[in-house]
Amino acid sequence: MRKELKYIELKSGYSDNGPAWIGFVSFSKSGKTLYFDGKGFQSLDGTGIQGNYFDLETGDEYWISGVKKDMSDRHRFGSGNILVEKRSLSEYLKIIGQDDLPKSGYELVEVDIEKPTDKINNLENASVENTEIDEKLYFKSPTELTVEQLEILIEDLKREEKEAKYNKGRRSIKNKRIDLELELDKRN
Repeated sequence: MRKELKYIELKSGYSDNGPAWIGFVSFSKSGKTLYFDGKGFQSLDGTGIQGNYFDLETGDEYWISGVKKDMSDRHRFGSGNILVEKRSLSEYLKIIGQDDLPKSGYELVEVDIEKPTDKINNLENASVENTEIDEKLYFKSPTELTVEQLEILIEDLKREEKEAKYNKGRRSIKNKRIDLELELDKRN
């Protein structure tokens, strides 16, 4: 099993101050999926708003990159401790040329080392039933839709948002999804 030392930072909802880790990621057989701390990640292929990978289960964006020798992994305007996986400490210290982990800005932690391959495979292979979606629904205002139609469209827009190639398109899809979610919240 191939593994590499990486810097991983949650971007969704945090900008440059999200939780961050340095640890070993492992790869799927195809190399398209990365695993870390019980999560599966796939590349956004340049379509991310702030990140370059997304969590397959939640859709949250992450920044995942190699670790830097000069310890400048976190964005220069970012802040917060970087959590270092205990089993990766010796390799990380070699890379940065230090004998000990700095007392400030870093913390040693244990992470989940099991690869959630079954869960991720099920997520990747789940097919969306396109027959449930009538294209005319997209042209109705949110107030004209039933609760079931709102739920179906919201799920479809979430999928489209993840697959959107360009940021402008992704933002447009996200805005439509938020409008539908607000209408659904009003009814609940």
